[in-house]
Amino acid sequence: MIRWLLIFWLFIVSAVAFLDRVNIAVAATTIAHEFHLNNIQLGAVMSAFLWGYALFQAPGGALADRIGSRVTLSLGVIWWGVFTSAVTLLSPGLAFLLPLLLLVRFSLGVGEAVVYPTSNRVVAEWIPSGERGVANGFIFAGVGFGSAFAAPFVTQLMLRYGWRPAFWLSAILGLIAGAIWFLIARDHPDHHPWISQQELQHIRSGLPKVEPKQVKQSWAAIFTSRPLQLITASYFSFVWVAYIFFSWFFAYLSQVRGLDLKSTSYYGMLPLIAMSIGSPLGGWISDILSRAYGKRVGRCLVAAAAMLLCGIFIGLGPFVANPRLASVVLAGGAGALYLSQSCFWSMSADIGKHSAGAVSGVMNMGGQIGGGVVTVAMPAIAQAFGWTPSFLVAAALAILGALAWLFVETSNEPASAESPQSAPGAPEGYPHSHAASR
Repeated sequence: MIRWLLIFWLFIVSAVAFLDRVNIAVAATTIAHEFHLNNIQLGAVMSAFLWGYALFQAPGGALADRIGSRVTLSLGVIWWGVFTSAVTLLSPGLAFLLPLLLLVRFSLGVGEAVVYPTSNRVVAEWIPSGERGVANGFIFAGVGFGSAFAAPFVTQLMLRYGWRPAFWLSAILGLIAGAIWFLIARDHPDHHPWISQQELQHIRSGLPKVEPKQVKQSWAAIFTSRPLQLITASYFSFVWVAYIFFSWFFAYLSQVRGLDLKSTSYYGMLPLIAMSIGSPLGGWISDILSRAYGKRVGRCLVAAAAMLLCGIFIGLGPFVANPRLASVVLAGGAGALYLSQSCFWSMSADIGKHSAGAVSGVMNMGGQIGGGVVTVAMPAIAQAFGWTPSFLVAAALAILGALAWLFVETSNEPASAESPQSAPGAPEGYPHSHAASR
């Protein structure tokens, strides 16, 4: 099952990417003390990553569409390994220290921007429609796993050796993951030397129909796609809510809810664990319903229901008096949110077909703008009106994101019935250049 080997390794790459992304949050206090940064400057350094990450989603996806997922992801891992390490070369005495920190973090975001559009390109080429929910769910389980693993991993290394070796090892893990990806991956199933004819035929028979003369979509077609506009708007809401847990949840538990450091470390990991469970579970549910009732139910309605449930949990959480129980309720919101994760990426792969990298890049760009805004907006709303209104804004956005899914038009035929074959040995619309023998 070569396709699932690739999906498993994308889970590993996803986890390492988030480790390299959030290690600075774990080491923030130490780095701020050494470099004499105040909270505003430190926040700017952390948000610089998001803007590099957001702005290069679409170009990263287009690059994967042009040169293939194997090379694109390998180059991206090398790039972000370099810039994960680059921050360790800076010292307090350097001139223009803050601009250099901003540049390094922005550049790290540029490198990591290729990860998920490239992963979606792999899903579009390797995974039949009826399996894409599980595949995407498993890939994005790496988000929660990598984020949860980062705190104890980086903390222990910092305590023993300091923050710089922690960053070096994070970069090394990324380079190892990238090297293995380059060895085991191929852009198309029929190019892989390990794949069996049985698996190759299974993949071909499950891929959505593609018109041979319309393999690539223009940028105009991508940006004017009504379904893509709707899921991008919904993904803005999704990432807004998700980044509350990545950026401000630990501070909320300690500063607002009054939990001590040990309790904060335990309860702060609950949303990340819930995300790791919710992502593959949501993908599994989505695939079952898509095969039985079509994508309207399996993708659109599952995503809408999950985001509605998330909005309810996030809206109720701040009103729970017990801080530990409130943490559990809010973690339920994070888990419910991630039940919808695979629906976004499966749908963008279906919309994009052989432009899946560019299409998913546009969607993720819109989402990451939400992440960049919330890192600033969350404390601003809290300072002006209190923390409860800041969570209520997130809850409202989650509900609006759920509503957007109700207007997404898609096929209502079962996913497994979407791929009629047009010629012996190759399904209709399957690119003839990919139908060659191994």
